Amino acid sequence: MSLAIALLFSVGCRRDVSPPSLTVAAASDLTPAFEELGRESEKTNKTKVVFVFGSTGMLTRQIENGAPFDVYFSADIGFPKKLVEAGYALPETLYQYATGRIVLWVPQSSHLAVQDRGMDALLDPSIRKIAIANPKHAPYGRAAVSAMQHAKLYERVKDKLVLGENVSQAAQFVESGSVDVGINELSLAKAPSMQTAGSYWLVPADEYQPIDQGAVIIKASANQDGAKAFLDFLRTPAARQVMRNYGFVLPEDDSKQQAR
Repeated sequence: MSLAIALLFSVGCRRDVSPPSLTVAAASDLTPAFEELGRESEKTNKTKVVFVFGSTGMLTRQIENGAPFDVYFSADIGFPKKLVEAGYALPETLYQYATGRIVLWVPQSSHLAVQDRGMDALLDPSIRKIAIANPKHAPYGRAAVSAMQHAKLYERVKDKLVLGENVSQAAQFVESGSVDVGINELSLAKAPSMQTAGSYWLVPADEYQPIDQGAVIIKASANQDGAKAFLDFLRTPAARQVMRNYGFVLPEDDSKQQAR
């Protein structure tokens, strides 16, 4: 065998054994945390991670229509459960990875003292538009409506609501100045760009339905091994700490708090 042929054979072999990339469908509230975790996962698992962020309802429909995702991280564990029941996902891989929190967020230019007024800030006469994720397909939008109903002000402000396709878009509406205030997700408020652009008030967790978030591996995945490795990586102490840093409550942490 000539040297040239040997080199081509060697390169071809290395290409064949290179691990395939991993396509992760993830709820948009995970964007800042997963962009950070994706970089670390690639170093650990030597597999390129491609994220597709969107609303939970939209991503679920895409999976049902055959989208080539390997693993799905939903903002509502009920959606991956339905995918399991319908035969689109592997039942043994379903688990709750976190619980999300919502905040009332205003840009730095706002005069509203949301930390002092809480949900009542939405009744301020200066408020013309309030951004939330579309509750029809975004769990964080449903949580926002639930919080407003708990505060008994939903009927008074519902005509001011501006609906984003997902919670990230709702946050962008506020950040851009298109709306005056938004009910967004804590992890987005903790993203570096948002921390410098505004301030927030954390809505008490008992004032809306829990946002239990779930993950599952897609049955049609072409890279189930890579998907399992990514799930294993997210269970490592370092990855779990990143999730906490962005404000997510992990199931084990929540159990410890309740036991105190």
